[in-house]
Amino acid sequence: MAEHTSSSITIEAAPAEVMGVIADFARYPDWTGEVKEAEVLATDEQGRAKQVRLVMDAGAIKDDQTLGYTWTGDDEVSWTLVKSQMLRSLDGSYLLKPAGSGTEVTYRLTVDVKIPMLGMIKRKAEKVIIDRALAGLKQRVETSKA
Repeated sequence: MAEHTSSSITIEAAPAEVMGVIADFARYPDWTGEVKEAEVLATDEQGRAKQVRLVMDAGAIKDDQTLGYTWTGDDEVSWTLVKSQMLRSLDGSYLLKPAGSGTEVTYRLTVDVKIPMLGMIKRKAEKVIIDRALAGLKQRVETSKA
């Protein structure tokens, strides 16, 4: 099994507010640095995204990818790669837990690129992606409450 990278952050908002921002793919270009376009291709019976196309631009790495999403209750969403130009696999998840007056958000990510890359460099890249996403999510949720 591939190694994953994970990190957590506490956001001063209820889990439902945090999940609302996570589930609003159309707004991703507003708060994530790397996502330039997001298009929901399919939804589940509850209207949540089941398949999403993302156009990414992370400097040296540009990709057009489709991810499949699985929602577990109201506090977890996971995704897996359906297709990509640059990636062999991508698995990730957000897990939300109440934490005092806020929500602890844990982001897990495993990425495998089609080009050869040292494991240490790949994990560092995963960590940068996770840290940027969590910081962007925190800022988006907390400023939208203000």
